[in-house]
Amino acid sequence: MAFVSFLIPCFVIGTDTAFSCQNTDDFVGASSPGDIVIGGLFAVHSEMLHPEEYPIKPVIQNCAGFEIQIFLQTLAMIHAIETINNSTLLSGVTLGYEIYDTCAEVTKAMASALRFLAKFNSSEDVVEFKCNYSDYVPRIKAVTGASYSEVSMAVSRLLALQLIPQVSPASSAEILSDKIRFPSFFRTIPSDFHQTRAMAHLICESGWNWIGVIATDDDNGRFALESFGVQAMANNVCIAFKEMLPAYLSDNSFHTKVDHAVEKIVKETRVNVIVVFMRQFHVLKLFKKAIERNVNKIWIASDNWSAAVKISTIPNIRQLGTIVGFGFKSRDISTFQDFLRNLHEKPTDNNKFLREYIMLLSVCAHLEYHDFQMCISNQSQDDLLQSVENKHQIWRDGFLNANIESGFIHSTTLAVYAIAHAIKGQCKDRNCKDPSAFTPWELLEELKKVTVIDDGKEIKFDSNGDMSTSYDVLLWKEIDGHMEITTMAEYDPEKGHFIFEDEEKKKEFLDLKKVQSTCSQHCRPGQMKKVTESPHTCCYECVYCPENHYSNQTDMDYCYRCNNKTYWAPVNSTTCYRKTIHFLAWTDWFAIFLLLLSAFGVVLVLSISVIFTKNLNTPVVKASGGLTVCYIILFSHFLIFLSTVFFIDEPTEFKCKTRQALFGISFALCISCILIKSLKILLAFSFDPKLQNFLKCMYKPIPTVVTCTGIQVIICTFWLIFRTPFVKQNFSIPRAIILECNEGSIVAFGIMLSYIAALAFICFIFAFKGRKLPENYNEAKFITFGMLIYFIAWIVFIPVYATTFGKYLPAVEIIVVLISNYGILCCTFLPKCYIIIYKQETNTKSAFLKMIYTYSSKSAGSVAVSQVSLDSKSSSSRATISESCKSEKNSVNGNCHFQVPGQTLRKGKVLPKNTARTVARKRLSSI
Repeated sequence: MAFVSFLIPCFVIGTDTAFSCQNTDDFVGASSPGDIVIGGLFAVHSEMLHPEEYPIKPVIQNCAGFEIQIFLQTLAMIHAIETINNSTLLSGVTLGYEIYDTCAEVTKAMASALRFLAKFNSSEDVVEFKCNYSDYVPRIKAVTGASYSEVSMAVSRLLALQLIPQVSPASSAEILSDKIRFPSFFRTIPSDFHQTRAMAHLICESGWNWIGVIATDDDNGRFALESFGVQAMANNVCIAFKEMLPAYLSDNSFHTKVDHAVEKIVKETRVNVIVVFMRQFHVLKLFKKAIERNVNKIWIASDNWSAAVKISTIPNIRQLGTIVGFGFKSRDISTFQDFLRNLHEKPTDNNKFLREYIMLLSVCAHLEYHDFQMCISNQSQDDLLQSVENKHQIWRDGFLNANIESGFIHSTTLAVYAIAHAIKGQCKDRNCKDPSAFTPWELLEELKKVTVIDDGKEIKFDSNGDMSTSYDVLLWKEIDGHMEITTMAEYDPEKGHFIFEDEEKKKEFLDLKKVQSTCSQHCRPGQMKKVTESPHTCCYECVYCPENHYSNQTDMDYCYRCNNKTYWAPVNSTTCYRKTIHFLAWTDWFAIFLLLLSAFGVVLVLSISVIFTKNLNTPVVKASGGLTVCYIILFSHFLIFLSTVFFIDEPTEFKCKTRQALFGISFALCISCILIKSLKILLAFSFDPKLQNFLKCMYKPIPTVVTCTGIQVIICTFWLIFRTPFVKQNFSIPRAIILECNEGSIVAFGIMLSYIAALAFICFIFAFKGRKLPENYNEAKFITFGMLIYFIAWIVFIPVYATTFGKYLPAVEIIVVLISNYGILCCTFLPKCYIIIYKQETNTKSAFLKMIYTYSSKSAGSVAVSQVSLDSKSSSSRATISESCKSEKNSVNGNCHFQVPGQTLRKGKVLPKNTARTVARKRLSSI
């Protein structure tokens, strides 16, 4: 390049005054007359030279930096107009053109726009000031351009004064869709909204979320950056840094800003994706510096430079990494390519751009391809030769075709055809050879309705003045040592997704994911993102999902909560697991043990029933209340044992309702029968007349049993009707669901148990009263012991039941039921079974009579002595009684010392033997 810099001055042999603006006609870059003239604004040069003298004067300066791609757009406009003129589209009407070079400067573009506004056929290009421009006829009817959005914004505001239609093939800033501020602006490309959304989709689908952005510090760059920021945020993509480069290469800080941007890229090692919204000459400078620093990244190219051949031919461009860009959809441009092949035959008198290009070919002819291209770009109009002889000798065939950016060529052609179709609509009933046949604002209204056939598809401007054409997703690939720009996919702006031609193209797209560009490592399933102190949401820590939460995708912002009622999840879980349903199953070892105890109890009941049935007529059985009472008691014990079955296995509505009612009624029946027995025995052996009278009133066997049991039946019935037990799912254990019976009403459950306890307490009192009865009849002390076992079991049950949870909760009640049932059963029947089996000699009528006789003699003597003691208060025969007691002290009813309420008697009187026998018979018969 140093050699090139040295060579260039050698070709400069004078000053090119031909390019200087001496008058208004010199200001036109290319022109052709016609019935209807269309204006063109293109940045054929990349910068305008600034005067060095002081003070600065308002003089339009020459430009530098010839842009081949935009020069080709001017040729595309010329080619389209010539094609239309040679067709029947506008029969009898020819289109002319005036194309101006904006030099990428708003100032120069505004000067061109002022000439557009000048009155038609005005010799001095005067712009008339009017309050109403409805009938005003300017030099041109419509404008094609400009190349850059910043220029289009300024020009469009000026053209809006006369509502002159402006159709741009390249200005994509989103703000230009605002029809309030830019009412006459149209474009044949989508707005940056679709481009930035497409970029954000590409970045998101590739798994990148930590990127850098570099843009030019002008309206186009700022608006693009703002639009992309919104789209990035919507796709959870964070921008690590933003670098703004000066819009003009002549800015003194430009190279410093480029160096700073490259340093930032190098420093941010986690940023491997850079989005670039810049003009081609900015990108050229940036990439050269990046190649020097060995930067290797993925570069996302905007439509401005995504198909730039002069950038793709930079030496060592492949070292920069992968370049993916978005370009405007292209169509068949073969006719334009043919036009370029014959371009050297075209006259240059009215085309300064072509004349300058030919001069550049001469100046740079000796250089190789890339140096040749750079030589053209680096020349200024002041440096060029005034003339070049034999231009055919220096013409480079294929150079222009090689530099075509087909997307821009197509959009330029489309813009010209859109204007032509609008003119056709206006010329249906008018003589358009007359320039005043219609005004620009009428053409503007027609343009809104225009439909253009493009590659067999009808397209038209939407309400924002945009044409919703699709994007080509371009991939720069090295093929045979050269960087080729290939089409990888198509992006549909309306549907918002990528379309692949074949699987190979799709694989190229998916291969982009191999590059990581994230602030933090991806969070695996089972983890979630925890935002750190960084202001960016993409910078986070990965933490495990807590218990009962899960995540099943990567990079989840939060973990989903499991349904705590039916599912659970451990820490760091990727899914929820269904909770295990727990209940006291038949197969549980403890349930089997309890069932065996219940079964043994049933066997015991049946065994006692058999023993009592076989010994039906023995005194022990008769003394137990007879077979009927025994059967009822044994049957109630059987039902109690049976009720334990309903506490085991999966709870159902039937089981929940049956188990407590069956147990409660059976226990009430059992206790009420034992109560009758206690009353009967106490009545038979009571010698206290007052107690006997009370017991006789109380002793109503059938009514008592029916009443006592009936009350329990009523309690259970009300319970089942109003607050019935039901199956409940207990979720207190994190990983299990416990199926259990909810009693419906703890109060009802307590009343049922309290009623049984009340019956047991009454029974206990009566049994305690009869604890000194004859040995063979002394059930009272065993009943007392049985009731004590019952009380102890159920008193312990209350706190244990209240503090126990889980599937073994029913087992607690089963144990208490079995303990209390076994206690009463064993205390009631086992002593009698023992007598029946092992002491058969005492289970005879004579043995019982003898025992009763002995007990009765003692009891009768005690009562007689009590009476004598009462009579002794009114007699003096105390000594005689004392003697009698002494003489008979060895008899069956010998001396007894006992207390009678209110009296004291030391010696008793001997009763006749026949009195004791009579009492014994009465007691036996009553029992």
